[in-house]
Amino acid sequence: MSERATFGAELRRLRRAAGLSLTELADRVHYSKGYLSKVETGLTTPNAALATLCEAELGAPGVLTALLPREPARRRTRPDVRPSGLPPATADFTGRAAELRAVRDALETEAGVCVVSGMGGVGKTALAVRCAHRLEAAFADGCLFVDLHGHADAPVPAAAVHDRLLRVLGVPAERIPADPDDRAALYRSRLRGRSLLLVLDNAGSAAQVRPLLPAEPKCRVLVTARSRLSALDDARHVSLDVLPAGAAAELVSALTGAGEADAARVADRCGRLPLAIRIAAARLRAHPAWDLAELDRRLAGETGRLSELDDGERSLSAAFRLSARQLGAAEARLFGLLALHPGSDLDVLAASALAGLPPRETDRLLDRLHDAYLITQPATDRYGFHDLLRAFAAGSPPADGEQAFGRLAAFAVREAERADRELAPQRYRPELGYPAGLPEPAPLDGVAWFRAEWPNLVALCRRAGELGEHDRCWQLAFFLRSYFFLAKLWDPWIATHRWARAAAEAAGDRWALAITTANLGVALVDRGDLDGASECYGDALREYRAIGDRHGEATALAHQAWADHYRGEHTAALRSFRTALEFYEQTGNDRNTAITNRGIALVLVGLGDAAEAAELATGTLAVFDDLDLGLDAAMALNCLGWARFHTGEHDLAAAAYREAAARAEACDSSHEAARAYTGLGNVAAARGVREEAAGFWAQADEIHPDLDPVVVGEARARRA
Repeated sequence: MSERATFGAELRRLRRAAGLSLTELADRVHYSKGYLSKVETGLTTPNAALATLCEAELGAPGVLTALLPREPARRRTRPDVRPSGLPPATADFTGRAAELRAVRDALETEAGVCVVSGMGGVGKTALAVRCAHRLEAAFADGCLFVDLHGHADAPVPAAAVHDRLLRVLGVPAERIPADPDDRAALYRSRLRGRSLLLVLDNAGSAAQVRPLLPAEPKCRVLVTARSRLSALDDARHVSLDVLPAGAAAELVSALTGAGEADAARVADRCGRLPLAIRIAAARLRAHPAWDLAELDRRLAGETGRLSELDDGERSLSAAFRLSARQLGAAEARLFGLLALHPGSDLDVLAASALAGLPPRETDRLLDRLHDAYLITQPATDRYGFHDLLRAFAAGSPPADGEQAFGRLAAFAVREAERADRELAPQRYRPELGYPAGLPEPAPLDGVAWFRAEWPNLVALCRRAGELGEHDRCWQLAFFLRSYFFLAKLWDPWIATHRWARAAAEAAGDRWALAITTANLGVALVDRGDLDGASECYGDALREYRAIGDRHGEATALAHQAWADHYRGEHTAALRSFRTALEFYEQTGNDRNTAITNRGIALVLVGLGDAAEAAELATGTLAVFDDLDLGLDAAMALNCLGWARFHTGEHDLAAAAYREAAARAEACDSSHEAARAYTGLGNVAAARGVREEAAGFWAQADEIHPDLDPVVVGEARARRA
């Protein structure tokens, strides 16, 4: 039996023993099924890389390697040099199975050109080299590897690459033409009839790659680049992202021996970038006194993390600088400005406000940054940063950064005011001024806009306070309040209003301080912190009285009445509500009058007069409908259902709750919808229909779990 047949027969035996088909083994080792079939039948010479991979997959270390031919036969299309210039494959390679398959499939297409692109440090070269090692045996004339240094100060010109490759292909130096066109023609001629894999690493542009593409269809080209090289029309493109969380943690464990939880944390600190993970592991090895906790501590600080990811020979910052070198002045300026945005992403209009440029021009610059993998595009019209690239960009802020942030904050306040007007058209708003030159307003859906933007607005609110943009800080909190009330986002509501209080105090704006403090109290009431809310209402009341704001004074009293009602102090609540009601009726404030009457209705239920409460709630519903206030109408219907439930009119209560649920769902209030379904469950339970009650309660829990029984009467009744 020959050595080749012995290798193939043993591979077949091991594969079958493992219960694997040829297709399954091919997927695991990333060789083609046809190639493996030829190896098993002795028609193709096996290689060391294949032996190692199959041994690992089949659990047979050393078995196949021992059966490799001592001198593999070399099939050539020409009786000359068979080059193999690949660098060694990276050890501990993980998490790229899908990408390896995509590259292999791309190289099997008619064009035979694959571009692997991605941000600096993401592992493009490691992927290309590993893939090339696995595919090399399929090319009779070997493999050529060239680093094009596309982002260095002096990228390698095509003529120099032709010269180098021709020498490797056995052309004597004196026979290489001096003229670039003649040299390119000789290069194409020398590749004619060959079967060769060409790996072009670190390409800077499509123009640098095009002269190097062979005309020979049996040759294949694998390119890596820090930009997308979209202009290579016939190429297949594989975009490389950061490692999946599990694979990144696996790499950390392999390099450091860390446990699962510690490895996952370090991987996240490194942004799941292979280069960053390898640098961090190298630093740990270089410091025997460190343990993993010390490495994690050093990587924990966002501001100093990039400086920690430098092992003396490799630096993540240096990798990022290579990518940034390709930027023109306008792109570089925008890159630095984008880091001033503290949120997770932004749209073109926000970027336009930052840059002080028209949206069309800003969009063009964003596209170039995205093409260079310096920013991400999580959605069609939104852009963001990888965390470590944000830190890199923030390290070189443009000279006009302060003015740029001011424009961004003003733009955010203006848009938040526009969205707030849709949510609460009757709400009082102060007259605000905005600088000239902001992007023109575009149509927006208030709820949808807030749903997408509120995390960014929260981050902007905080940063505005930190940077001394005190007015913009409290204004952002002010306009977020209606949406936070609708969505019941209590934590960001409380956080923004605490920052806003400090900002209003710093600005010396007593009205802003009063309204912000009162709105903070509303959030605390909703969270069930009645004492904290009452303290806020007391502070706001003093500020309103000091500046002579009677409307604010009435509102603070009405707010305090809600807190008293939830405490069970219904008489005190009724007194404060009626004082506020008198002012609202005198000033013709229909919305606040109806809201206050709704509060009085709930107090009357607490005092045992549910019939009067039902009548009052019915009257408020008509006002809210006239004013087209959907959320307030849903709340009024829930109030009516609560009153009818206490009068024992279960049919009327159920009807009110059903309409409340429909109205609440129409205006995106999961809280009021859950309250309505809880009320329907209570009605069903009172009728003795327990299965129906359980169904309604389950529906409520799915929509908005854990309604607070302190402030939601239906939740208290459900527990009774």
